[in-house]
Amino acid sequence: MPPRFRRRAALAALPGLLAAPAVARAQGAFPTRPLRLIVPYPPGGVTDIMGRLIAEPMGKHLGQPIVVENRPGAGGNIGAVAAAQAEPDGYTLFLGTMATHGVNPVIYPDARLDPVRDFVGVGMMCDMPNVLSCNPRRLDVTSVAQVIERAKRRPGELIFGSVGNGSSSHLSQALFARMAGLEFTHVPYRGSSPALTAMIAGDLDLLFDASATSTAHIRAGAIRALAVTTNRRISSLPDVPTMDEAGVPGYHLSVWNGVFTQSRVPAPVLEKLQAAFNA
Repeated sequence: MPPRFRRRAALAALPGLLAAPAVARAQGAFPTRPLRLIVPYPPGGVTDIMGRLIAEPMGKHLGQPIVVENRPGAGGNIGAVAAAQAEPDGYTLFLGTMATHGVNPVIYPDARLDPVRDFVGVGMMCDMPNVLSCNPRRLDVTSVAQVIERAKRRPGELIFGSVGNGSSSHLSQALFARMAGLEFTHVPYRGSSPALTAMIAGDLDLLFDASATSTAHIRAGAIRALAVTTNRRISSLPDVPTMDEAGVPGYHLSVWNGVFTQSRVPAPVLEKLQAAFNA
């Protein structure tokens, strides 16, 4: 290469060469300021609780606080889009769920969001069932078989709440209705807390909600557990049958939560986040 072209090539590459050490230093020092964890549901629900439980120990390991930011709406899609469009520098985390990564891309195909393309996993938090419960003062049943009998006798009469359209709660109810050939009146709420409040107040007959948020109310007698959605019973409610055992053969649905960040986050930063999650 002639000398003048070598000089031009060197000058053209100079800005990138000068920037490279700065980028490396920035990644090496990560994090230098607080991070945020976007939770796509309202405060008080199981996803919010999970987010706060992981934010504190991760922040301590990283040496910077992780601030939980609730961005509810559209079944979690508003928060998911906000997280996906944030700067891919590792300072924005996202608490994803089965709904945000599995259901919403089908329900909201125009959201310009592809969870597989836009996110990368930091760590899986949990895999748990929903619990089918009733308000015993409004619907005095003790088994899923009795619910099925009542629903078949009076189609559409029973009011089934959920924690939002497209949520695992809604999906659990829709799967139950389809597999058992039933018709319910669906009433969605904006999160677990308002749905449980309505359930306890007697505004709903039935509700599928996460075991983590339902169990305390079940033990207190405010609501009655009828079945869990996984194919195995759970230790916190050992006497509650599975939906399969209760009369809906083959029924199985589990709910998972995980921490994600943008897929374009630099590898050294992602490794630090994953190490903090697993610490």
